[in-house]
Amino acid sequence: MTMQLDVERIKKDFPILDVGVRGHRLVYLDSAASSQKPQAVLDAMTRYYETTHANVHRGVYAIAEEATRLFEEARAKVAAFIGAPSPRGVVFTKNVTEGINLVAQSWGRANLRPGDAVLLTEIEHHANLVPWLMLKEWLGIELRYIPLGEEGQLDLSDLDRLVDGVKLVGLTAMSNVLGTLPPVRRIADAAHAAGAVVLVDAAQYVPHLVTDVAELGADFVGLTAHKMLGPTGIGVLWGRESLLDEMPPFLGGGEMIRDVRLDGFTPNELPWKFEAGTPPIAEAVGLGAAVDYLSGLGMESVRAHEIELTAYALRTLTERFGDDIVIHGPAEPGMRGGVVSFSFKDLHPHDVSQVLDEWGVCVRAGHHCAKPLMRRLGVGATARASFYVYNDEADVDALADALDKTSDLFA
Repeated sequence: MTMQLDVERIKKDFPILDVGVRGHRLVYLDSAASSQKPQAVLDAMTRYYETTHANVHRGVYAIAEEATRLFEEARAKVAAFIGAPSPRGVVFTKNVTEGINLVAQSWGRANLRPGDAVLLTEIEHHANLVPWLMLKEWLGIELRYIPLGEEGQLDLSDLDRLVDGVKLVGLTAMSNVLGTLPPVRRIADAAHAAGAVVLVDAAQYVPHLVTDVAELGADFVGLTAHKMLGPTGIGVLWGRESLLDEMPPFLGGGEMIRDVRLDGFTPNELPWKFEAGTPPIAEAVGLGAAVDYLSGLGMESVRAHEIELTAYALRTLTERFGDDIVIHGPAEPGMRGGVVSFSFKDLHPHDVSQVLDEWGVCVRAGHHCAKPLMRRLGVGATARASFYVYNDEADVDALADALDKTSDLFA
């Protein structure tokens, strides 16, 4: 059953929201860049450092064993949260960027040859562009792109031709600029029919929607903690175990080995084969606490809240500013995430963002690590407001009021 979020109560769980900005309350509308952290996450990490800290997997004394238990418990929580069949497929990384680089450097170098094709989309974050552009330079692979169509949706009219002969299809599950929710399963099915594996950048998706890797039809899925109420410095690459088993290690050193000799080494089992060196232990504990917090809210409720709030934002901004504001992406709230990128009058997005900050309203301004998409939209940058569980209609009203003041300032 989907329950309505009690945002007033939720706000009280986030200490930073009590911080004032230049005499105004903090209106944080930049969760697509990085979300804020509830007290439960902060407490879990502090408690770990105060009572448990030790390196994992090697110590046999009590606190080392407890640290290992907490670390691996976090892995199991993530696996359950994304519908993974086993924690063995959950590899801890620094972020989604590292996870995609892991796939490109390990799976890509083992399986791609000059002339082989990889299919991406025109709405990708740089994290799912640059690693493949690097392989294009190094290996001479071919890159193809699913084009941007109307209203921020992908144009799939030529999908069968585009997937023909490709080895990997990489796509975002939610655009960090447009909020677009591509039909991942449809694209994945087409990719698999063509013999390709599917990599999904779910950095923006997992924090906001119920996620099931099997339902997505993906072979690899990347997510990151700091966009889902967890700490920075830790992300996850989930992969099908059959693929991960065949892939060579990405980084070498301690932890990722079973044996080392002067003439070679034997890698560890999954998932530790891909986790060289001391891992982000406290961060894993924080990620586990973030999963607990979101699970307590219910991801169906999180999604319902964001659709309602995004609808209110689109309606409010359009009614108040008319032709003075251009909102990029799908017009239907149910077809997008809680990300609203916009151009306001003829003002530079950085000027808009700086003036909004004077009123305590935090939005992102820039190319959002999606320069090819910016060029496709015909803009150099946009301002972007993004919503999460601690935002409500009063926050949207504060954004609109601050835009009014911005308009007056530059009149």
